[in-house]
Amino acid sequence: MKRPGPLLTLLAGLVLALFMLTLNVTSGTKTASSSYSEKSPSPSAPQSSAPQSSAPASTPAPSPTPTKAPATTPRAPNADYAGRTDDDAASVAVSVRDGRAVAYFCDGRYKEAWLRGRVNNNGSMKLTAPNGAVLDGTIDQGRKIRGTVRDEGRRYAFTAAKAVKPSGLWRATAKVRGAKIDAGWVVLPNGRQTGIVTRDGKPASAPRIDPETGAVTVDGQQLTARPVTP
Repeated sequence: MKRPGPLLTLLAGLVLALFMLTLNVTSGTKTASSSYSEKSPSPSAPQSSAPQSSAPASTPAPSPTPTKAPATTPRAPNADYAGRTDDDAASVAVSVRDGRAVAYFCDGRYKEAWLRGRVNNNGSMKLTAPNGAVLDGTIDQGRKIRGTVRDEGRRYAFTAAKAVKPSGLWRATAKVRGAKIDAGWVVLPNGRQTGIVTRDGKPASAPRIDPETGAVTVDGQQLTARPVTP
């Protein structure tokens, strides 16, 4: 009987060869897969597609609108005025300076009043005297004053035109022979004079003054009358 040695050896060799072939094929697949996996690029992180916000452009501040100063009404002009009452019973003189006024009302015999007060920007005025007399008047375009004087229960309407020296309001004060002298005059533009001299509170008609110099003689005493302003 023959021994199967060579045949078995051949079969064993074939089996071993098949096994090795199968092992190589398997290893090659895994190696290729692994190599592909290592070489495959990793997915990149997604980039934000949102637009970048930019700072808003600064808006220049509006320039301030200049404000106009409120218009002011000019004061009544500085001037002197002299005239007569409508009934020709008395004279009135008014002197205006820097928004203030002094006035003199007299009849040339015994009635008189010194009045003072403010003049409004529109030319109106309300002047008062210590004896209670009141002058209400308004300057008309700087040319004249039209108004009234209320004194001792009577009302006197008057018109006083703008006066240029020597016309206007004059006054002299002194002490003569122990008596206190206080005298006032209204000199009209036509030269007419009306005045009262008061001696220790007793009124009487005043003598005429020199309208150029203001010189006047009272009770034998030489005095000097001067223009009156507020």
